[in-house]
Amino acid sequence: MERLQKVIAHAGVASRRKAEELILDGRVTVNGKTVRELGIKVGPNEKIEVNGVPLDKEEPVYHLLYKPRGVISSVSDDKGRKVVTDFFPHIKQRIYPVGRLDYDTSGLLLVTNDGEFANLLMHPKHEVEKVYVAKVKGIPLKEKLRELERGIKLEDGKTAPARVKMMSIDKRKQTAIIEITIHEGRNRQVRRMFDAIGHEVLKLKREKYAFLTLAGLSTGDSRELTPHEVKQLRAFVTMEGHRLR
Repeated sequence: MERLQKVIAHAGVASRRKAEELILDGRVTVNGKTVRELGIKVGPNEKIEVNGVPLDKEEPVYHLLYKPRGVISSVSDDKGRKVVTDFFPHIKQRIYPVGRLDYDTSGLLLVTNDGEFANLLMHPKHEVEKVYVAKVKGIPLKEKLRELERGIKLEDGKTAPARVKMMSIDKRKQTAIIEITIHEGRNRQVRRMFDAIGHEVLKLKREKYAFLTLAGLSTGDSRELTPHEVKQLRAFVTMEGHRLR
């Protein structure tokens, strides 16, 4: 027996929080009866409907994708561009990305059909760390990098402190390779942070998400997360003081 909102989330219909709202709004039925209580538990043979549509009980799946540049972090695109789910033609479940990577950004992206799991990872309070490597135009001064470390003002507010490391410089081409670690997930955040200090990002890749890396993968490759990795991720976001210092 599992809580109704958890079953709805696992089916990929909505996040656990959204599933709770659906229940409270009277949009969920169990065996033909409307349910409005969050404490209800259901078994595997119950007939559950959300907005009148029977719930397909999918097995939860968890995958790690090395997203190439030029791919949309979505399940569909009205312009016909390639989307992340195109890399999983063998997956029957209704999967979707956990968060997003910009069209021009490559790197590590998680894909699942587990709404509760996705919501847990994306919730701002859990501060999941993401490590990016950026190739930028020009060679930033140390003081400029310190501005990024302290947090920098953008149009949607000041960013949280970041960790920044100069990896290499090319004096002839006037470019630099910089590693930056953040835990927020604002739209095009890393690019905007570097723009704010006067250094355009020429190339950007996400190399790490929490403890997960791209080890052994080439662009466009994917792999299934192990059950242990899924458990670790859940523990990681619920453990106090998990952020690396």
